[in-house]
Amino acid sequence: MKVRDRMTTGLITVNVDQPIREAWDLVEGRKLRRFPVLSNGKLVGIVTDRDLRNATASSVVLTERKYQDYLLDSIKIESIMTPDPVTISPDADLRDAAKSLLRLKVGGLPVVEQGRLSGIITETDMIEALVDLLPD
Repeated sequence: MKVRDRMTTGLITVNVDQPIREAWDLVEGRKLRRFPVLSNGKLVGIVTDRDLRNATASSVVLTERKYQDYLLDSIKIESIMTPDPVTISPDADLRDAAKSLLRLKVGGLPVVEQGRLSGIITETDMIEALVDLLPD
């Protein structure tokens, strides 16, 4: 089985220059946990819900709502993303993708084909594949 058989497509992405509030709204509204980060249409990073929580988790922010609002509107995604994420090809074996997720201790890998983002393979995609393969 190949990554392309199980990857999530129709991705929601964010841009490096967007404020983190926009990503945070996606986390809360759509219950998403990670987003590929683009600059001029090119994959340059990945940002997770944990990155967003860490960016706003200080004693000042937790006690003063106006500071939290300021941070959410002022800090750009570029400043909290993981740059140059490890990617995988859609033609890679699904087992190799699972091994990469385990080795890297990440929840998802952007899928890139010929230099273009085409999807993401996540731990949820892996569990769904396992459920489909196991007998009832």
